[in-house]
Amino acid sequence: MISTNQIRHIAAAFVLIIVGAQANAFETRATAAYVIDQTTGTVLLNKNADTPLPPASMSKLMTLLMAFEAIRDGRLSLNEKLPVSQHSMDYGGSTMFLNTRDRVSVEDLIRGIIVLSGNDACSVIAEALSPDGTESGFARFMTQRAQKMGMTNSTFANSNGWPQAGHRMSMRDLVLLANRLISDFPEFYPLFSETEFQFDGRAPQNTRNRNPLLRLGIGADGLKTGHTQEAGYGLVGSAKQGQRRVIFVLSGLDSSAARTQESEAVVNWAFRQFAQRPLAKEGERLATADVWMGAVPNVGLVPNQDISVLLPVLGGDDIPAEVVYKGPIQAPIAKGDELAELVLRPEGLPETRIPLFAETDVADGGFMARISTAAMKLIDRLNQGPQPEGAS
Repeated sequence: MISTNQIRHIAAAFVLIIVGAQANAFETRATAAYVIDQTTGTVLLNKNADTPLPPASMSKLMTLLMAFEAIRDGRLSLNEKLPVSQHSMDYGGSTMFLNTRDRVSVEDLIRGIIVLSGNDACSVIAEALSPDGTESGFARFMTQRAQKMGMTNSTFANSNGWPQAGHRMSMRDLVLLANRLISDFPEFYPLFSETEFQFDGRAPQNTRNRNPLLRLGIGADGLKTGHTQEAGYGLVGSAKQGQRRVIFVLSGLDSSAARTQESEAVVNWAFRQFAQRPLAKEGERLATADVWMGAVPNVGLVPNQDISVLLPVLGGDDIPAEVVYKGPIQAPIAKGDELAELVLRPEGLPETRIPLFAETDVADGGFMARISTAAMKLIDRLNQGPQPEGAS
């Protein structure tokens, strides 16, 4: 059976609450958008987040991730100099103006991708890491790697987002990718906040980072803009204020000015309209569970880490909740066994479930516990009265 203990007036919720669009929704002009509070895992905005769309240069983040992984694994080094093929040199759009006489360091190529959005730089990296030495081979490699990462709505036809059939990413996948870059490669992430990179004096008109938020003093420190006629204007961005970090992506805006305005508005909304609040400390008893044939009749239920949550600042502090477990729980029980879930149902938001664990060991109660349990079952049966014919 399912046994429940009601807990009322909990003053906060847990780290995995998913905030739906109905809670303080941000009305974005973007075709698609996805916003998360990285610190708590809370989804703040979801608009067509799982629709595969042309990502333009925002897909360069996947090439960068694979370059960082190659450096980490020793397959590539920052001071290694790579040749430039005719294919790489022929790319138009945003470039480092590389030519086939060049051999360019991996570090310069990475900065050229991040700051200058170099299509040619992406292609050079792609050909170096490709299983068959071609950019198309690297694109297939990108797709395979993305699928393994859980980016199920991403397929790549090239390394840089140049308009091409089948080159698609979802907004959720882009945020997942950005989160991996921030979390897994802190040694490289500061490069995303560089506002200027002058490579060999070749492109004086292309030296400044296109990310419009980096100079606004709102904690923005990454990641990548994108623009093509098909995709519109987009941005994968991140900002940190205090202990909180927000990651977001917007796509399909109609101008660079709209991208700037919408991105700044999203960051301000995410930090001003939601606040992180504590719920419980690690090891703090939140409820008890009944024990079957144990040395004691119940066991405390505790979280195994500090619990905090992001909640709308205009919402109430009281959140209905209950503890749910299959019980009574058979002894013996070891401290730290996962036994139950705390289910939180904040008004207007989807429920979330928090695992709870045994506070202490509970030993088997032995012979006397079995006698006591049998007696209680007998008393319960007698109190229920005669059973209808055919009942069992």
